[in-house]
Amino acid sequence: MKIELHKIKVKDLFAGFENDEEAGVVGYGGKLNIRPPYQREFVYKDEQQREVIRTIRKRFPLNIMYWSKNSDGTFELLDGQQRTMSICKYLNGDFSVDGAYFNNLTLEEKKQIEEYELLI
Repeated sequence: MKIELHKIKVKDLFAGFENDEEAGVVGYGGKLNIRPPYQREFVYKDEQQREVIRTIRKRFPLNIMYWSKNSDGTFELLDGQQRTMSICKYLNGDFSVDGAYFNNLTLEEKKQIEEYELLI
């Protein structure tokens, strides 16, 4: 097994995000299966989700997330589902942080979040 470190921007992770009970949860342009069958359900509480976003806003590092590459070029998320879902749900407008939804941020604030690099 070969392990490679990649940097993925939040905006690329969020691209094509879909959270559908029947179709599953995907991101990264539809190439990342965020909730493969062996993953547990999303369990972060509201404050835990907010802390992920605050970490990004402060430009602090998040722990490395692990993806597995499939033979067809797609990926499965092995570790980091809770953080990944928190990020995508925030950009999707599912919750606010300190009274601000993503779509209510300034262009500069949005860009800072979208350009944040995740370690994969």
